Amino acid sequence: MWSAAADPQSEGDHLPLDLISTLRSQLLSLRIRVQELEAENAKLSYQISSCCCHKIRENLDSISLVEQNDELKASGVETGKKKLKKKISGANMRTMNHIAKRYVALKVMYFGPRFYGFASEAHMEPTVESEIFKALEKTWLAVGDKKELQYSRCGRTDKGVSSVGQVIALFLRSNLKEIGAIEENSKEVVSEEQYDGEIDYVRVLNRVLPRDIRVMGWCPVPIGFHARFSCLNREYKYFFSGRNLNILAMENAGKKFVGEHDFRNFCKMDAVNVHNYRRHVISFEIYPNNKRYNEDQLWEIKIKGSAFLWHQVRCMVAVLFMIGQGLESPDASSAASFSVVDTLLDTERTSRKPQYTMAPEIPLVLQSCEFEGLKFICSSDARQALLMHLENECRSYELQAAIFHEALLSCLPSEQSSLNKGSIKEAAHIHLMSRPTELHHMKSDVPN
Repeated sequence: MWSAAADPQSEGDHLPLDLISTLRSQLLSLRIRVQELEAENAKLSYQISSCCCHKIRENLDSISLVEQNDELKASGVETGKKKLKKKISGANMRTMNHIAKRYVALKVMYFGPRFYGFASEAHMEPTVESEIFKALEKTWLAVGDKKELQYSRCGRTDKGVSSVGQVIALFLRSNLKEIGAIEENSKEVVSEEQYDGEIDYVRVLNRVLPRDIRVMGWCPVPIGFHARFSCLNREYKYFFSGRNLNILAMENAGKKFVGEHDFRNFCKMDAVNVHNYRRHVISFEIYPNNKRYNEDQLWEIKIKGSAFLWHQVRCMVAVLFMIGQGLESPDASSAASFSVVDTLLDTERTSRKPQYTMAPEIPLVLQSCEFEGLKFICSSDARQALLMHLENECRSYELQAAIFHEALLSCLPSEQSSLNKGSIKEAAHIHLMSRPTELHHMKSDVPN
């Protein structure tokens, strides 16, 4: 009789069956795990497809390609690359925080008549600031909202006012990751050697800005820089026709503004937010411009000060115009112990501002904002494009002026004489010191 233990064939038949069963069990477990991983992979793939971060990177890469293509075209080499113009829907600039950035000051010019002031807080469109941020978003240079960008502006010019020297500061996207990291921990002005290889901010922005706004230059600035509070002084210019004006009387009266004075009678009152109306005027000049229309000489008033109140320059110019027209006294006389400027600057004697109309806003220009150590730069290509654009704009406005001049010459003499026959009686001038005073105004900021 054979025993089971003595049957080698029986033992060999049972071992492979156990091994196969074990392997089948492991294979089933692996298949289940693979299905779980595939489901998780599909979920993550869907999330990635819904995320715009990679699209932003693709768009940034396309912008870099466009910049390279521009350089190749400038050297006579054509490429088949085209600019990606389609805007990415749902993209948020705050998703770009991982991209290298640096703190930059931009020098900006704008022609003001079309805009409701510089600041976007005016609640009217368009403003210069809103157009600048549209360009920053379109070029993907901005890396967050205004707070994250540490955005600041030097001056808040009013509706219709222009500038050739406005300065803003904010974080912008950078090609130089190491430099950006160094600047974030630095409080000193960056050396010029650290400009090489950087994005041409002037050229990139000017490609997409409207025709009446242009960036003139850029400069890296330390983190502690603030476009408003770091400014040493601001300079305004006011253009006017010298016809029927006593320029010498205006100049003598204007010199009385120089120095530190209380200018509450030369501004719009902001009793809620402004408690100190003393401002320091550094210099005051009146001189002829190089433009002349027939016998009508164009003149400029140049005023430099550390800071200005709301509408201060336009109020100062309005009083000077009254003096130039002979309507107000420029100097002390027997009739008045003080000139009108002296009287208005004496706030103990004249505690409330008399009512008078400000000078028009269109001729006013924010000429420059001065800072310590800032040197704005502009590449040769960007400068050439900027000069060409400004020259074309000058020609355009000269052509418009020629058309209006032609219309003026076409007026018939008979019509002109008939118009002159009707006597137009001007309203009698009421001296400033005899007028009712203004009510206090409330405003959160003080543009000119």
